[in-house]
Amino acid sequence: MKDTRKPAASATAGGKTFEGFTDEERAAMKEHARELKAGARRSPRAAKADGESDVLAKIAEMPEPDRVLAERLHALIKAAAPGLAPRTWYGMPAYAWDGKVVCFFKPAAKFKTRYAALGFSDQATLDDGAMWPTEYAVTELTAADEARIAALVKKAVS
Repeated sequence: MKDTRKPAASATAGGKTFEGFTDEERAAMKEHARELKAGARRSPRAAKADGESDVLAKIAEMPEPDRVLAERLHALIKAAAPGLAPRTWYGMPAYAWDGKVVCFFKPAAKFKTRYAALGFSDQATLDDGAMWPTEYAVTELTAADEARIAALVKKAVS
């Protein structure tokens, strides 16, 4: 006998049901699939050059507040860790070491959030005890913020 029941939508504490991924999340996953396909066709040398141009193109597409932050973070990350290779990751600017993403910039407009974020993957060596932050909200960049980010990026790749 064939089971024809459909899975029930999961309920949250507030009584709302979970309907799946948001449109923004689905779009990010589709972008990631395209990135993986494109990366498989590139040689390592071409991937590095294309990665830089892909990141700059993504930054250029961003609305004003996100674009300004992304441009500055791009310059900071490249200066702090020149060995990191720029590439896109789920349609966001990211920086990889040996093919694995270490840090990324999540624009506020991409997921319709109130602030942009600088995130670090589990590849980043930011371990500090039993608990440490892996994502930082970014609304503007002061000189002190830039120094802190440069130090975090250096530590992430150490």
